[in-house]
Amino acid sequence: MMMNLTIIKKLDRVAAIIFALLTLVFLYMMTRETFFEWAFERHQNQLSWYIRPLFLIPFCYFAFRRSLAGIMISLFALLTSMFWFPQPEVVSEQVKEFLRFERQYLTTDWNSAKILLTTTVPISLSLLALAFWKRNLWFGVTVIVLMAVGKLIWSVYNAGDAGMSILVPALIGLVICSLLVVLGFRRMQAR
Repeated sequence: MMMNLTIIKKLDRVAAIIFALLTLVFLYMMTRETFFEWAFERHQNQLSWYIRPLFLIPFCYFAFRRSLAGIMISLFALLTSMFWFPQPEVVSEQVKEFLRFERQYLTTDWNSAKILLTTTVPISLSLLALAFWKRNLWFGVTVIVLMAVGKLIWSVYNAGDAGMSILVPALIGLVICSLLVVLGFRRMQAR
């Protein structure tokens, strides 16, 4: 039994490293103009906007299970899901405008304020993983709520009316994610 547990932990670490490297490759590819434009064209499909927050559910589950591989696989899926769906034939002007803003944000000069603001994403995800690793449901749900509210505020403040295009996907994702995380957490603790 102890031997199996040791092997499982080693495999978990190896898989975590592989998906961490794949995530770094994805982030590098996003610095290549051709790939970046291809990904953003497909990101106009709002299905990706609806499913992205749902990847926080397995992220939280694997943090609760203390599986680094599961956390990294969930993170990789969350990041790459922006281009899983085909480019839509019809895109609302509000969505186009918001994605123009996001493109500009990501491709213009990076000053210290922008870097500091952008670090809130990995910090939030780290806090979320820590909350469930430590099995603190309310801290975890609070982080989920703050992530969603922060994204909404940032979007509307910086992109104006176009930022409102994320309102429905963000709120639906927040409600579903929070509800399923709470239910799942309680079920796992009951075991």
